[in-house]
Amino acid sequence: MNYYLGLDIGSSSIKAALVEVDSGKNIGVVQEPKEEMGMYAQKNGWAEQEPLDWWLHICNAIKNLQRKCNIHKTQIKGIGISYQMHGLVLIDKNGNLLRRSIIWCDSRAVEIGNKAFTEIGKEKCTTQLLNSPANFTASKLKWVKENEPTIYNQIYKFMLPGDFVAYKLSNIINTTISGLSEGMFWDFKNNTVANFLLEYYGINPSLVPDIVDTFGVQSLVDEKGAKESCLEVGTPIFYRAGDQPNNALSLNVFNPGEVAATGGTSGVVYAVTESLSTKESSRVNNFAHVNYTKGATAKIGKLLCINGAGIQYRWLLNNLSVSSYEEMNNLASEIAIGSDGVCIISFGNGAERMLYNKEIGTRIVNMNLNNHHKGHLCRAALEGIAFSFVYGMEILKSDGIQSTVIRAGNDNLFRSEIFANTVATLMEKEIEIYNTTGAIGAARAANLHKGDFESFSKTIMNNDYIMTFVPFKDKKTYLEAYNNWKKELELVLNK
Repeated sequence: MNYYLGLDIGSSSIKAALVEVDSGKNIGVVQEPKEEMGMYAQKNGWAEQEPLDWWLHICNAIKNLQRKCNIHKTQIKGIGISYQMHGLVLIDKNGNLLRRSIIWCDSRAVEIGNKAFTEIGKEKCTTQLLNSPANFTASKLKWVKENEPTIYNQIYKFMLPGDFVAYKLSNIINTTISGLSEGMFWDFKNNTVANFLLEYYGINPSLVPDIVDTFGVQSLVDEKGAKESCLEVGTPIFYRAGDQPNNALSLNVFNPGEVAATGGTSGVVYAVTESLSTKESSRVNNFAHVNYTKGATAKIGKLLCINGAGIQYRWLLNNLSVSSYEEMNNLASEIAIGSDGVCIISFGNGAERMLYNKEIGTRIVNMNLNNHHKGHLCRAALEGIAFSFVYGMEILKSDGIQSTVIRAGNDNLFRSEIFANTVATLMEKEIEIYNTTGAIGAARAANLHKGDFESFSKTIMNNDYIMTFVPFKDKKTYLEAYNNWKKELELVLNK
């Protein structure tokens, strides 16, 4: 039996998965390290990680996976890589790391990006980058140039985290258009590297890696990479993408109208379009999707992030006298739609980009201490988080997204019928639930070097599909509750 290997490089852990080449069936998944990976934060708002730690955990994960599944390295016929987006990795001409990676949640370059947006101009940025330069990888590279000139002058190439992993496996440095777009290095109007931004930042274009296709033979595992990872020399790397485009791929989201949703600590809504409209570019990020091609039908992924999502429900779990999410869901199910007027505004996890970067925190309103109890809080929290997803979908709709179906992983919030039914009914769209992960998706994507997207879709349906939440025909009560919640939100926003 032959297999594909999928690697998912997160900021908390590394996950590795094996799937059968022919069927796409998941054979096994492992995680390294067992405890959450740490971050370095020399100053408030900074976040760095050591790329060699990623590599160590990747090598351990591959070895553990081979033992767990009792397979030989020669049975692994290809590799797919998913990785935490927006990180910056720098190496010198000898291939040595110059500093720790400045990762996605590091905010040191915010002002650099905001200044660039103003001075280059909103029109040029939104039509060519489809975003503000903001706190993305290009702005982080500019920060290094300004604040660490000795390091900057030694740079041979910059890389995204997934590029670095591929480099450690193969000793070849390259990247993808999708990857460049997430760092603000891609000019969508001219279908080329964003030289105007590099020129503005004073960054030498030679620092940009060579570009390869997202699907195809990107490089081959070399002797050093094979020795350290326990893979076979010559194993091809067939695929690479950032975690959010890869999550969409894992849920079979490739075409306009298809939407991927995730509901963990934070929430993400990721919709595919062929339009370069950026009406909501201050609240929505736009990247080249995994199946992006140059031309009129370029596939763009619109990403809307909701920081205050599952963290709200977890806070209640930790602070109410309850033992589990199941108990909370049962308590919530005893309360009527609308939570008897109780509203929870669940944005308590920092600034919300979709609210124009306002930090409004969590609010509990209309609470009557005589009549309401923890069941009302549980229901109001689930509804409040669901309402925030619907609010985000309305923003995407105003940016030209016409959704036809929502697909979600069988994770956290989407395990709650209250949450899923609320979103489905208000959006009047079915929500399909799949049991998959980013590592499994990356492993299966290795097979897309053959270009057979139809078979890929069938693989996901055959192996992962669990159920569909169908919107209720009568949404009047849901709509009343949502409008009540939105009214409370607008009171906060307009203060």
